[in-house]
Amino acid sequence: MTVNEDTFTNWKNREEIAESMIPVIGKLHRERDVTVLVHSRSLVNKSVVSILKTHRFARQIAGEELSVTETLPFLQALTTLDLGPSQIDIGMLAATYRTHADGLTVEEFTARAVAGATGANKIERGAGRDVVLYGFGRIGRLVARLLIEKSGSGNGLRLRAIVVRGGGDQDIVKRASLLRRDSIHGQFQGTITVDEANGTITANGNEIKVIYADDPSEVDYTAYGIKDAILIDNTGKWRDREGLSQHLRPGIDKVVLTAPGKGDVPNIVHGVNHDTIKPDERILSCASCTTNAIVPPLKAMADEYGVLRGHVETVHSFTNDQNLLDNYHKSERRGRSAPLNMVITETGAASAVAKALPDLKAKITGSSIRVPVPDVSIAILNLQLARETTREDVLDYLRNVSLTSPLKRQIDFISAPDAVSSDFIGSRHASTVDAGATKVEGDNAILYLWYDNEFGYSCQVIRVVQHVSGVEYPTYPAPLA
Repeated sequence: MTVNEDTFTNWKNREEIAESMIPVIGKLHRERDVTVLVHSRSLVNKSVVSILKTHRFARQIAGEELSVTETLPFLQALTTLDLGPSQIDIGMLAATYRTHADGLTVEEFTARAVAGATGANKIERGAGRDVVLYGFGRIGRLVARLLIEKSGSGNGLRLRAIVVRGGGDQDIVKRASLLRRDSIHGQFQGTITVDEANGTITANGNEIKVIYADDPSEVDYTAYGIKDAILIDNTGKWRDREGLSQHLRPGIDKVVLTAPGKGDVPNIVHGVNHDTIKPDERILSCASCTTNAIVPPLKAMADEYGVLRGHVETVHSFTNDQNLLDNYHKSERRGRSAPLNMVITETGAASAVAKALPDLKAKITGSSIRVPVPDVSIAILNLQLARETTREDVLDYLRNVSLTSPLKRQIDFISAPDAVSSDFIGSRHASTVDAGATKVEGDNAILYLWYDNEFGYSCQVIRVVQHVSGVEYPTYPAPLA
């Protein structure tokens, strides 16, 4: 047999193993609300090739290959346990077992590592929590996709309704079509049907009522059987407590804004300050996509090296707020054609850092340039550190943060030498550290942080909603503090 045949046979064997993993992953998710991960990347509803690619990607962050032959025994071990709702990272289990097996079998090691999700320790599945989307634009539709994807056994978040302004004939058909197909993020993974007579969109079995209203005061959600719901405002029309309080109608318990909040509205960056949300807080903001991109790595750097001051420059994809062609706009420069120009504009991300990281005393400034790409942005974070270090030390530290720290869902890490913006479309992390572009000299560090300002941000929104709803399940093995 030739070397090429050996390589191909090995690939076919791994395909067969990945194929055998799919029903196991699906059953754990469907019956027990267990999400199987590999280095923070979900394997639920993934194809054979996607599973193999997710394992292959481990070399970018862990520095060595991860094979399905290594993770399969841990997946099989999970099926023998009395698991409750949780997220279990079989990539981390395999990696940890390599160095900390302590003479245990895979089954014994797995049982010990996920003990918090088994037996008397496990979380009991609840009845689920209703969610309403107010607005159905770029972020609204991506949040809808994520809610539908994560509906699992039906015991988590349940998208019950979307609220929009009436748009004339076939409005609901057109909105369903926009959910079904997206020029950037591709086809919806599943089936969508429309019932115009009853005003519903059914997506993967989730029946979603389309409510038409021009103002929050027009809606009584209890009339649609909605109760104790979390409303996600994607419009950005109201940003202060007074305006957002209009949503606290019958059937709505909490309001989450997908834009920076003003005044005393808490700005939450999941992974950094979500644990500061008071149980009785009914109105909160998920800040901006750029704030979510820079705050986690800024916290990581401050924790390890100290930060005296910093500047963030965002090179940001254009948005619907800009004009396609030159036309009047209330803001300076944004009236100029977005697909044809680089446009200097303002960003509130730097000032928003203080809300998410109140203990950080460093002065952070910021500016932004909108560029002619439809999605994925990059933040260049220029930091003066409290002590000198080296590029190698910073990269080793950030790689470990992305793998094992409580920020591993927010911070990703890539060492590919030819990575470009389109590679990060669909990234679920708040931002990704580009190792090749990182510069460190003495007490100065410059980090290049890629982020999908649409999808990655939507994932952060979902994490906040899961947290305040009580369906944010623990991850095992537990991240290192």
